Amino acid sequence: MRTTSVASTDSTWTGMVTVDDTSLAVTDTGGSGIPVLYVNGHVATQKYWRHVITELGPQWRHITYDMRARGKSGTSADYSFETNVADIDTVLAARGVQRALVIGWSYGAFVAAHWASRNPARTMGAVLVEGAQPHDWIDEVDIEGMRTLWRRLGWLMPLMRLTGRGARMTAEQMADSNIEAGEIARERVLGPVMDNISVPTRYVNASGSSLGSKGDHQERIRASLSKVVERNPNIDIHAKVPSNHGSILRKDYPTIAEAVRVVAERDHEPR
Repeated sequence: MRTTSVASTDSTWTGMVTVDDTSLAVTDTGGSGIPVLYVNGHVATQKYWRHVITELGPQWRHITYDMRARGKSGTSADYSFETNVADIDTVLAARGVQRALVIGWSYGAFVAAHWASRNPARTMGAVLVEGAQPHDWIDEVDIEGMRTLWRRLGWLMPLMRLTGRGARMTAEQMADSNIEAGEIARERVLGPVMDNISVPTRYVNASGSSLGSKGDHQERIRASLSKVVERNPNIDIHAKVPSNHGSILRKDYPTIAEAVRVVAERDHEPR
């Protein structure tokens, strides 16, 4: 059963929110400002958002959380994409938030886009950082090779967790999750989701390659956004910044914060 309790918003709250067979580590700065919900990258934690949060300042209400088996959150029997989308409802309900602006980075951008597309009445807008780009990159991947790679990297996962980048998932679960992400990114799957978004939405894109990508692969993925913007007037590309996929939250946080402000302003415009 999903938690629906309402908590005080007067001051910063940090704690665990029970959901299904696990619990999620959540931090809520409280206050009367616009609630901003931050959705992490695939193996990242809520700490990755600290620069963006500082840049926006205390006049906003910042809600961060660790996805299942990441950071301080518990493990689970279910790490599916649909569960990650549903967990947004759990976090917001536990904090008594009816409507929020969602921002996601990398894998989290896909999660945020799906949630915004399905919940227009509860979404002030969305900022999608280096993710939610419709592209059939999974067709270029050796699936069995990916599974083998994750098994070989199994020894590295505990070390990665020490730096805040690992997940307490098995190699097979990590492979399954990455393969599922590739299927979700397919143009025929993600395209309709983006077309259905009816709230102000802005992309912030990086430059160059990301870990594991080769040549101009990452740029070809980003190029898919031109069609998204052409089809949906609610969506625009706010900026393309110099940093790469992995460093964008650390190096170009002022631009990301600026996109949040633009989306919030658009939400308050007469329609």
